[in-house]
Amino acid sequence: MAALSTDRAVAVIGSGAMGAGIAQVAAVAGYTVHLFDTRPDAVAKAIAEIAAALNKLVAKERMDAVACAAAIARLHAAAALEEVAEAGLVVEAIVENLEAKRGLFAQLEAIVGDDCILATNTSSISVTAIAAGLRVPERVAGMHFFNPVPLMALCEVVSGLATDAAVAQTVYDTASAWGKQAVHAKSTPGFIVNRVARPFYAEGWRLLNEQAADAATIDAVLREAGGFRMGPFELMDLIGHDVNFSVTQSVFNAYFGDPRFTPSVLQQEMVNAGFLGRKTGRGVYRYGDGVSPAAAGAAEAPAVAWVNAEAAQPKPEYVSYTIEQGSAAHAVAGTVVDALAARLRASGIDITHRKTPETMRAAGAHDDAPAFHCNGAAIYLTDGRSATQRACDNHHDDTVLFDLALDYGSARRIAVARADQCSLAAYNAVVGLLQAAGFTVTRLDDVPGMAVMRTVAMLANEAADAVNQGVCNAAAADTAMKKGVNYPRGPLAWADVIGIEHVVRVLANLAASYGEDRYRVSPLLRRKQMSGGRFHD
Repeated sequence: MAALSTDRAVAVIGSGAMGAGIAQVAAVAGYTVHLFDTRPDAVAKAIAEIAAALNKLVAKERMDAVACAAAIARLHAAAALEEVAEAGLVVEAIVENLEAKRGLFAQLEAIVGDDCILATNTSSISVTAIAAGLRVPERVAGMHFFNPVPLMALCEVVSGLATDAAVAQTVYDTASAWGKQAVHAKSTPGFIVNRVARPFYAEGWRLLNEQAADAATIDAVLREAGGFRMGPFELMDLIGHDVNFSVTQSVFNAYFGDPRFTPSVLQQEMVNAGFLGRKTGRGVYRYGDGVSPAAAGAAEAPAVAWVNAEAAQPKPEYVSYTIEQGSAAHAVAGTVVDALAARLRASGIDITHRKTPETMRAAGAHDDAPAFHCNGAAIYLTDGRSATQRACDNHHDDTVLFDLALDYGSARRIAVARADQCSLAAYNAVVGLLQAAGFTVTRLDDVPGMAVMRTVAMLANEAADAVNQGVCNAAAADTAMKKGVNYPRGPLAWADVIGIEHVVRVLANLAASYGEDRYRVSPLLRRKQMSGGRFHD
């Protein structure tokens, strides 16, 4: 297969932000583009704005002036739909309504040649449903770009039940020729990105609902420990809560009420109140002139120190690092814990290694590993249990958990949770230890799985289910989330780093804590756990 030849014109139907963006990237890639809209003035405005955007690139020396002029010359306003008759590819970017899209494609079938590919930029409507009833449904595929199209790298190439494989491959190759990172996906609700991303928002809402912390703190932890570009609440404020809530409802309904996609009552209240985010001046945070950073939230000040930081504590007298001899536990979570140990050592903290022999375990001594110990406190990476439950299970009251971080060597912040039984002295020793390593320490209330770990585990679980159900392959799932929503690491690659066995343990413990099918483990994760396999080798 190969990309559509530049000898063939591309038609874009709809001149809004998405349509104009698609027209721009196609023209820059060397294709003659016919842009049509039922409002001719909108087309003229879109072409003028594209020209202005390209000329700005020239002014910034990011585009050659000759190439800019050539791209602008390739843009043509179509006064009537019939003017796209010679196109080899038509991309629709009209209103997100099934009947409107079906009607448009029915019109196009009577205008374009049978070899013309019909692509839809839908973000949520079934490609199968859009193509149903057409004379040649085999030539319909999804070509889902992300906003703003010229800047966002991803294009999901979506195949419906009738889509010809050769058509999907041509669309894939064409998107690649336009400079996009294309991924293949099957037409299922949410495709890849809008499906796999749901837990990023959903777990944030649950943490807020359970009063683990306020929204600004949760955002800070996901951003400064988890490495996400934005936390869930600042991102939803940017997207618009009406849009985000609508997508969540759509996916939930399309999967017949699967509890994994349950919308948040808190977000519904935001929408009911008209607190839609930046566009209305108020969402989770307030926006506008005269709003202080504390009121605006982390979305306005990403490095603010006021977000839930524990008071300074002295460095503890000693630290030991326990590894359970002869156990697979260290091989699983130990890699992540080792990274924290390296940060502690690099900060000049002396760590004594000790191994807990199997004989102690057999005798009933509860010394979970891997773990750090200081001043009587046992410090563990969260495994999906609350600190209180883990303290009870281990018969060790002074238990403190720490959350996952993308990179413990560079993370500015680390989240901790204290068991209800834990003494203040033991907890303060843990805070002092982590502060001595240069972390801003943020305490979360003792909810199962904490913040970053439960979010990443659920993202990995959803990505694994998408792969297990044939929506995409593992590489496409990770690429889509990195390029489509700027995740710092693909969810499945992250599961490989954490250890799939630990991810499964986190999910199983969350399921046991909540008693909900929401946290059921993907069969593919179970298979990988039992076989010792990974998603990427």
